[in-house]
Amino acid sequence: MRLDKFLKVSRLIKRRTVAKEVLEHGLADVNNHKAKPASEIRIGDIIHIRLGRHLLTIEVMDTADTPTRKSAGDLYRILEDKVIETDGNSTGQE
Repeated sequence: MRLDKFLKVSRLIKRRTVAKEVLEHGLADVNNHKAKPASEIRIGDIIHIRLGRHLLTIEVMDTADTPTRKSAGDLYRILEDKVIETDGNSTGQE
């Protein structure tokens, strides 16, 4: 399954076009290799993806094409969810 499609059907990213943009900006890798939208993923692959201030590490558990909303979370297992600290005043208060 293509990585951009996996991110969409697993509901990690809401739309496939947004997933494609995230991948084109280099915000993800698969098994420590730079990921492209068309990168093929398989069960057992490890994906590192930056979503906002979170660096999410997941393991692919299944690659079903059309999971239900309830079973979408079963496609992956979260290994780590790290909050990335930003430099400067990020509170927005001055």
